[in-house]
Amino acid sequence: MDYVPVIRRAQEGDDRAARQLFDDFQLRTYRLALGLLGDTADAEEVAQDALTYALLNIHRYNPELSSFSTWLHTITVSRARDKRRRKILPSIPLAQWLGLGNQIRDHAPGPEAHYMHREMESRLLLALNQLSPKLREAVVLRFYADCTYKEMGEIMGCSLNTARSRLRLAIEKLRANLGDETVRWLVTETIR
Repeated sequence: MDYVPVIRRAQEGDDRAARQLFDDFQLRTYRLALGLLGDTADAEEVAQDALTYALLNIHRYNPELSSFSTWLHTITVSRARDKRRRKILPSIPLAQWLGLGNQIRDHAPGPEAHYMHREMESRLLLALNQLSPKLREAVVLRFYADCTYKEMGEIMGCSLNTARSRLRLAIEKLRANLGDETVRWLVTETIR
């Protein structure tokens, strides 16, 4: 959907346009926060805070600098980092996050394929939990939020090359820990 007209109306003070943006971006903002924090209550708070801030400051958004979703993701990641620092949260518990109803979609038919899928998912989640927060951020943004490298760099506050480097390093660590097959599965299954 082209949000430019809706954003423009929201910038002009149209409450219905702001509400539409809130409704359209609420779930994906929450999922991103949940992926980064791993706690539903913290994710709800961060998503609410990020959306509220974005809509109250919509006049600051410039479509020439980034897409609205990139701008909102940047705010969400920043709020999640602040929340993690305040609570001194351990690493992102993706195993818990995916266990709360956000499982990677199972497209495989039959019980055997389903069992293999779940086994692969479990191994992947354990390995993801061993990554540093910055590397995990890169994986979550790329494969769960489907961000481009440019968007990842903007959101994580680093260059495009650093975003690529973090993702490459994360994939290398996952590959060393899990093997090529599981990493290929991550890339193909999570971005559907």
